[in-house]
Amino acid sequence: MAADETSIKVSTAARDRLAQLATEHGTTIRSLVEDLAQGTPTQAEYAERAELARAELASALGSAPSPEAEAKAKALLERLGGTAHSPQAAA
Repeated sequence: MAADETSIKVSTAARDRLAQLATEHGTTIRSLVEDLAQGTPTQAEYAERAELARAELASALGSAPSPEAEAKAKALLERLGGTAHSPQAAA
């Protein structure tokens, strides 16, 4: 094992599922897990993105959206499946 590598322990069922997913995506479990880790924002990154979006909206509209408008937008996105993986704290 190289110096920048480590191992993780998962259940046999999880390993088997990861193997199936990797096969279906034409990749390896390692790549699948690395892509997940690198491609999934942390709560802090979600919060940063939300703040940047608020600033962009404020710049374009002249004022930031109200908490009620943000809640309506979040609800719409959730209904459309756009925030299935985002944490609650990011709103």
